[in-house]
Amino acid sequence: MPVHDGRMVWIDTHCHLDAAEFEADRAAVAERARAAGVAMQVLPAVEVANFDAVRELAHSKGLAYALGIHPLCTGRADEGDLDILAEALRAHRDDPHLVAVGEIGLDFFVPGLDAQRQERFYQAQLELARDAGLPVILHVRRSADGLLKGLRRIGAVGGIAHAFNGSREQADVFTGMGFALGFGGAMTFDRALQIRRLATDLPDSAIVLETDSPDIPPHWLYRTAVQRAAGERSRNEPGELPRIAVTMALLRGVPLQAVAEFSTRNALRVLPRLQGLCRAD
Repeated sequence: MPVHDGRMVWIDTHCHLDAAEFEADRAAVAERARAAGVAMQVLPAVEVANFDAVRELAHSKGLAYALGIHPLCTGRADEGDLDILAEALRAHRDDPHLVAVGEIGLDFFVPGLDAQRQERFYQAQLELARDAGLPVILHVRRSADGLLKGLRRIGAVGGIAHAFNGSREQADVFTGMGFALGFGGAMTFDRALQIRRLATDLPDSAIVLETDSPDIPPHWLYRTAVQRAAGERSRNEPGELPRIAVTMALLRGVPLQAVAEFSTRNALRVLPRLQGLCRAD
């Protein structure tokens, strides 16, 4: 799949195409991504309210989706939402577009969140993923050790540690448990020393690419608070993925084609249902 009709093709393993920021031009955004060679996107849900949206969008655009409750959304979720997730995973277990449980995880960066509540939702969703035989897409923000603790206790069938910014030691533990690590726009900033070090030094088999659109814009889209207040946009798009990948190629000193090949291979390995979708594409 890394080359199709003479063009490199890419998988954006984390894109919130259903977000309100895309409401006015979602079809154009999807078309720009296709034109840029982004042949597949994975659309993770963040709460039960957008389960239907990501599923319907994935079907209409030939993309993939994941179902889960984001740690930042656990404050407004209730225990019944876990039952809704369990039922959705049962109802759509044979849907080839459903490739993972996510976005789930822990966030110990944002102040004011209930850590115990996050832990409860994270562990419950790990159990649902394990029982469904699906990989997980993990939100990792100052929480790598807590996530790994849950994975050791409950188990999982691998997946992706999204927007990874932990230590090399933590990276090695995740990859040893069958995970790939997601790299995106943050890697394009010179000051992101740890992320760039990981992007340079990790083995090829550890890396997948993502945009987290509309969030985590690369440096060429970044706007300061003053610029944003003046109305300038800093929205990220999946079509930016190939340009983000150029940074990966430069950091690693390899051809861009090599990045396309190993990032695609890894995405297909850790999210196995993508293989059928990409063949159909």
